[in-house]
Formats: sequence, structure tokens, C-alpha cells
Amino acid sequence: MALLDRILSQKQPEEREFSLDTWINDFLMPSVLSLGSGRTVMPNQTMAQTRMQAIASTLPGYMSALRSSPPAFAAQMVRATVLSQARFTYRNPPWAQNPRKTFGTKALQLLERPWPNGTTGDLISLMEWHAGLAGNAFCLRQPQRLRVMRPDYMAVVFGSEREPDDPELAIDAEVLGYIYQQGGVGRGRGKLELFDVDDVAHWSPIPDPENPGLGMSWITPAVRDIQTDKAATEFKGKFLTNGATPNLVVKGLPGTKKLFLEAVEMLEERHTGVANAFKTLYLAAGADATVVGSNLKDLDLRTTQGGSETRISMLSRVPAPVLGIAAGLEGSSLNAGNFGQARRLFADTWVYPTMQDLAHALSPVVDVPPNAELWFDATDIPLLHEDAKDLAEINALKATTVRTLVDGGYTPESAVAAVDSGDFRVLQHTGLYSVQLQKPGTTVVGSVVEPNALPAPKNGDGNG
Repeated sequence: MALLDRILSQKQPEEREFSLDTWINDFLMPSVLSLGSGRTVMPNQTMAQTRMQAIASTLPGYMSALRSSPPAFAAQMVRATVLSQARFTYRNPPWAQNPRKTFGTKALQLLERPWPNGTTGDLISLMEWHAGLAGNAFCLRQPQRLRVMRPDYMAVVFGSEREPDDPELAIDAEVLGYIYQQGGVGRGRGKLELFDVDDVAHWSPIPDPENPGLGMSWITPAVRDIQTDKAATEFKGKFLTNGATPNLVVKGLPGTKKLFLEAVEMLEERHTGVANAFKTLYLAAGADATVVGSNLKDLDLRTTQGGSETRISMLSRVPAPVLGIAAGLEGSSLNAGNFGQARRLFADTWVYPTMQDLAHALSPVVDVPPNAELWFDATDIPLLHEDAKDLAEINALKATTVRTLVDGGYTPESAVAAVDSGDFRVLQHTGLYSVQLQKPGTTVVGSVVEPNALPAPKNGDGNG
């Protein structure tokens, strides 16, 4: 029986309700498919169809969570926007003859125009949204184009001969391919399609330790903070809807049912809602209104939501000053020096490593020349530009180093390559010494260089 037929014949587990902790512990429970002869294939799904109480562990569920939490949505938007400004190129590896030299070929056109009317920015942005929400992004190479696949419709197929019961953790485990089914593998009604490893670029920037070969979303550990931020926002909405005033207990209303209900209806009609906020409350003799609960000032929602915003910023790796949340807009956070440090932290600890990982992940779907690697160019990302003064100082130090090496007799080309790569083993010496870079024993007569122009020896009488 073919692989896809065996997958279709398997009985799918029923959906169950999970608490948050249980969902995190049991996320992406795999189903095992036996191929016979001791070989097992395991399709490890990128997003399981389990649900938790407030936020579903599905791509639509996480997207809904982001829409209800402006700080989380903004963090994901900043991540995708910054990365989308990068471009792809080829680069020689550090051990090549021209280390870290970048160049391009016509093969990069596939990344420049991944699909009709698509750009490199569209490709990177869509893959980052998928990886941010689902932890995984898949890009399929088709004739003359690329196609970003919905991650919750994909599954990774593992194979093993030594450990048929648990192939993904076996010492000889290997990825055999990828499965796609519209609606989700085993849950959808579309046709199951199997793709070869060389045709799919799989990007999982945050590896999931409990599910080899798959990634996890940065939103997963931020779920509670997203829920807290959402609840605080809903509280403010309810507060305004109910009059933007503290809750009241009104005592001493008429005792008969009819009069009591009429009084309650009158109070609800005239003293609830934003339009009735701050109106004077008039009560008959014997009635009394007592404040219960707290107002917004007493609850200090700024601090409550600010804490959630800071934790969301931390988990998304977008610094508070860059994200623009309350914690990043107060005190000395926006000073030029502090903002510059936050920007460099964002670049050094997330942007550059993420783009390096993405370039490596896309290598299978691009024709990379021999002795080269797919790389990225961050020149067009304004957020990563160094201050003009710092950049000038860096270039001045590089120029001084190149001049010193050339004066020492090294070729200009190898001196530039050594400074750019930081590997001084690529230096090549000319065999010339001194500042003038002349051969040993060379003298200068007027403006003509004469090799070995030494004084003629004198004869016995002292004449030449």
C-alpha cells in the first residue's frame, strides 16, 4: 500500500478539550504510521487540532488572539516589517578564496519575484507571519514560482529502521518528506499530497524541544499575558459602557415590586452608558447610593497592562522603545543613547540571526552556486543603520588598517579581504618591504629606480 493510502486509512484521534497547561505539555501529539519491514513513518503535524479554554492552538486561533491584543499584534507586525526590507544574495563562505564576498546570479530572480506580482518583501513577511503564529513556515518550489504553504495544513514525515515505534527520536531518524492536505492532515477533505525534501523549504526559527523537526510560536509562552491584556481592555470597555463611574448599590427604593422595578428601570435608563456619564443622581427621601468596587485610577490599569505589554515585548524580542509601548516611552528610554542600544540589541539578538536562519532554510528551493551560500543584504533596512558618526569611525579604522597592511608589503586586495572578513590568514605578501615597497637593495637615482645601484668599487690608487 502506498504511503498516502496508509495515511488515509489511519483513524484520526477525536478532538478533546485541554486546559492551558495540558495543551502546552501535549502540543502536537503525533500519530504513527507503519510501513512494514520494521520501517515507520511519522507525520508530525505543525499545529494540532486541540483547543484550550480561551485561545485555540490553531493558526486562526492565534491570529484572533493577536487581533484582540494590540501590543502582541504590533510586535508581530514590527518583526515582519523589519525583515521584509532585507534582500537575498550569495556569499562566499569564510574559508573560500574571497571570504564573505557577496555576489548575485540570475537564480536569485526566483526570490525577487517568488510569484506573479510578488516581491522578496512579500515572501519574507508571509513566512515570518506563519513562523510567528505557528512556529513553522513552509515554502514549496513549483515551476517558475514559489508558494508559501499554510503551516497548519502541513505535516513532516519522519522515517526510521532502528526505532519503528518512535522514529522521530531515533538515532537514524530522517525527514522523508512533507505532507499537505487542505483543511489539515487527517482533518481536511482535500487530497493528500506528498512533497520531496528538496522541493520544500521548512523554516522553524524557535525549535520545539519536545517535537524534533518542528518549531514553536513565540505566542505560546505569551498566551497568559495576551489574555491579561485582553481582559484589561474589556474591563475598560465595560467601565465606559456602564457609565464610566464606579459600581453603585442603591438602598431604600420603594418596597412594592412594581415601584421597585420602575425605579430600577429609571436608574438604568438615565444613569448607565457613556452618554449618561457624570450626570447627577437624584434619590428620594430614604434612598442611599453606596460606591462599591474601584475606579480606574484605584485599579491602576496602566501598571497592570504595562506589565503584560513588557512581557509581550520580551517574548517577541522587540525592545520596548522600538515597539512603542508605555514602558518604552517614559523616562530615559527614548534618549538617543538608550534607543540606539535598544536598536542594536534588536538587530544583534534577533534580526541578524533570524535572517541568517531564513536564508539557510530557503537554500533547498534556490540554485546555490558551488562553494557559496544563500545570504542576505540588510543595507535597505533603515532600522539597522548605524549612526553616521559611528559608521564614519568604523570606516576610518578599516581604512587605517588597510593602509598599514599595504605599507607592510601585503597586496591591497588581500588587505581589504582580511579587514572585511576579520580573517588575517587570507593576507598575501608581495615580497616587498619598507614604506616604498621596493626590493631589498634597490636605490633611487633621481626619479629613476635602479635595482642594486651600488657604488662601483675603487681600484688600488683610489680612482674609479
